[in-house]
Amino acid sequence: MNPIVTVQDPVTAFADFMEPTDAELDAIEREMPVILAGVDLVDAQITALDRTPNELDNRRIRRARNRVLAARRELANRTADVSLPGGAA
Repeated sequence: MNPIVTVQDPVTAFADFMEPTDAELDAIEREMPVILAGVDLVDAQITALDRTPNELDNRRIRRARNRVLAARRELANRTADVSLPGGAA
């Protein structure tokens, strides 16, 4: 009987190339307010799914959308001020 083997290298969770770089971690940290605002929006939408949304649900969703938009605006304004390397002089 022939053993069945894979032709790919074994995948481990501790491989060096699988760790995020410092730049990627910094980007995640900068985007965290947008991510958290998005989670709040999804949470508000999920809450309203199992019943007919009342005025309080609608207000909660509207406020969560506004927080997402504000966080995106702040992120865009913050990243617009950062100069990228290799740009035209």
